[in-house]
Amino acid sequence: MTVEDELLEVLACPQCKEKVYYLAEEDALLCGECNLKYRVEDDIPIMLIDEAEEIEVAEMDQLLDKAER
Repeated sequence: MTVEDELLEVLACPQCKEKVYYLAEEDALLCGECNLKYRVEDDIPIMLIDEAEEIEVAEMDQLLDKAER
């Protein structure tokens, strides 16, 4: 599964409105500003703040390096 490039261009973090990055290994979207990870299920990004996973800053830096930018 991959999130289409066109979709990634229009998606933004619902909390801070900044760009999100796709992490193919975990099938998730990352917001580097809020340190949140949003899961993707059945090709559908779950962009709900209450459903997002908070990520430690050090781990987020590693994940963003892996993310498709």
